[in-house]
Amino acid sequence: MKLNKKLKAIGKLLNVMDTLRSDCPWDKKQTFKSLRPLTIEETYELADAILNKNNDEIKKELGDLLLHIIFYSKIASESNYFDIGDVANSIIEKLIFRHPHIFNKRMEIDENEVKKNWEKIKLSEGNKGVLAGVPKSLPSMLKAIRIQKKVSNVGFEWKKAGEVKQKILEEINELEIEIQNNNKDKVEDEFGDVLFSLINYARFLNLDPDYCLEKTNKKFIARFNLLEKKMQIDNKNFDNVSLLELNEYWEKTKDSIL
Repeated sequence: MKLNKKLKAIGKLLNVMDTLRSDCPWDKKQTFKSLRPLTIEETYELADAILNKNNDEIKKELGDLLLHIIFYSKIASESNYFDIGDVANSIIEKLIFRHPHIFNKRMEIDENEVKKNWEKIKLSEGNKGVLAGVPKSLPSMLKAIRIQKKVSNVGFEWKKAGEVKQKILEEINELEIEIQNNNKDKVEDEFGDVLFSLINYARFLNLDPDYCLEKTNKKFIARFNLLEKKMQIDNKNFDNVSLLELNEYWEKTKDSIL
């Protein structure tokens, strides 16, 4: 798609937003606060489409998110806070400033150096600390991933995957001790440490732990749905089968769903 065609499409969307904001009863009532949960929902719908590798759905969900960006900008412009042009210019300025190896002195650096420079530049911009930019409202697993990536970019990192694996074993031992002590607060702390260490280990294995867990969630759901179907065929239900029988049904699903 040529640039003019792309700009024309964005311009048309801006005009549609203007019309909705002036004429539609629902759109006229929306605020930053009312849109926030909808934006979060749209983000997760995009994430689902990406996991499902559904390009058509990805396109549609990106459109929904783009609408939200324009919606927020339109609301802000009505109070002369900023408009969509200001939004675009702010990210343009940030990208140019944080990529001096591209836009200032063109240098050949690898991905790790880019990440390290990014964090250093953010600190130079006045960020109070390396972790200052981690959103408080991020889901816990995504927050842990973000924290670990940020501190690794400034050198706070294990050297080898084996060291992380050893840390997991240490945390599991500490968890077992607190379970034996029947100290719930300490058990919660140590269980959190185990999860945090496992997430860190995933990074060293070049895995996305959130993606891995979601794959397991989907696999479990598919297997359990199949288990229920097999039980129905046998005129069984959860009230009249033993745990042993359930395990037998479960094992039968493994050959069907990998």
